[in-house]
Amino acid sequence: MILTPEVLTIIIVNIIFIIFTLIAFIISIKISFQWNRDATTQLQYTLEKQSFLTATIIKYIFIIKIPLFLFFIFTLDKISFILPGAMCGAGVVDATAYGSPLFILKILNLYIFSYWLFLHNEDIKYENQPYTKLKFTLFNIASLLFITELIVEIMMFNAIDTTKIVDCCGTIYSSSATFYISDFFHIGNPILLAIFYSNFLFMISFYLLKKASLFAISNILFIITSIITLIVFFGTYIYEQPFHHCPFCFLQSDYYYIGYFLYTMLFIGTIFGIATGFIPSSNEIKERRYKISLTFNSFYLLSVSLYPILFYILNRVWL
Repeated sequence: MILTPEVLTIIIVNIIFIIFTLIAFIISIKISFQWNRDATTQLQYTLEKQSFLTATIIKYIFIIKIPLFLFFIFTLDKISFILPGAMCGAGVVDATAYGSPLFILKILNLYIFSYWLFLHNEDIKYENQPYTKLKFTLFNIASLLFITELIVEIMMFNAIDTTKIVDCCGTIYSSSATFYISDFFHIGNPILLAIFYSNFLFMISFYLLKKASLFAISNILFIITSIITLIVFFGTYIYEQPFHHCPFCFLQSDYYYIGYFLYTMLFIGTIFGIATGFIPSSNEIKERRYKISLTFNSFYLLSVSLYPILFYILNRVWL
């Protein structure tokens, strides 16, 4: 196992997370099967008190999970200097069989916990708490995914061999790589960009038509198209190198940590967009979520679009 102060911190926090998640999971199972808002029994009274406790635990897990995710990214970059061949976090992720599944799990859990928080905030607005059983049933699923994530994370750090040469990001993210993202390099930039910008235009259209479900779906697709075009096209203009496609390197100081800004804009914009379509709420709240989603997604789109435009203005050539 690779043991640095950063890795030890993550492992200790993960153990604490597992303990609190198991406590919340046990209580949420009881609430999912025994909750009856119309009942006046001692059991219902106990479940109501426990529901507030469990919701508080879940909220604090999520509040800590966001900065811990950023700390995880920082840790990957930090330990990349220890692994032969690695130049950034991409090499660390690719160093074991657990890296890529873990990263997908982490992103998925961020969205699930965010969705749960939206649902919880909507639920507590009403005296009869109509979504209590739904939100705790959702947490039962989320907690299993979350505990899986924590275990896989410990397994990943345990499996890292500091004497083994790993691939650098230039090898992992290239058209000749065996990694699944390499398939998108063969599609062609014009097609990928047309899909990316069309997706955003559809999003605006669904907002104007007030089609909340379609707006949410377009946000899910926007996550996918944004990540793909960032790796294949926009990232090369951030690096100003035509063959550098890494989605990790622009999280470093050499590129002014612009990656943190871009990913944060994309996350906030899309989670509000998803919540708009899949969480019942008043028209006023929906409108607010529409605007927040479009604002942050627009910031993301304009930010990544600015790089190739400025590059062309300064150099009179495209990469």
